[in-house]
Amino acid sequence: MTRMPDYLRRFSRGVVLALILMMMFTVAVSTVELLVILVQELLAPPAFLLGIDNLFAIFGFFMMILIALELLESIRAYLTDDSLHVEVVFLVAMIAIARKVIILEVRDLDPLRLVGIAAIILALSVGYYFVKRAMSTSHHSARHLPE
Repeated sequence: MTRMPDYLRRFSRGVVLALILMMMFTVAVSTVELLVILVQELLAPPAFLLGIDNLFAIFGFFMMILIALELLESIRAYLTDDSLHVEVVFLVAMIAIARKVIILEVRDLDPLRLVGIAAIILALSVGYYFVKRAMSTSHHSARHLPE
């Protein structure tokens, strides 16, 4: 395989490092913002009670932070291993769709859209299963190769 010229590798590394710094900043700011929103909602009358709408908004925000953390891990893995880990991409997609499902107002959607969301969840789950199975099989066979 042809090696990437050194200047392209340095440029890619610089871009990835910039993305990591921006993602770290975004996660930190988002976490503080989530804390502020949570405290404000808990102190608003009636005190220490969250309505269902507020809970959905808070859970959605929480899931967005988890998605950002998974993306950060994916970027870090790309930087250290120089490859993109497919299972991390699946996990990010599964967390993103879980976030969508959590904040979804089911009564406002037509059944076909719900079937589409279910199909996405099923496809991601099956894809993740096969990726993990292939990784496990290749890891298992690599250990039993003759030296």
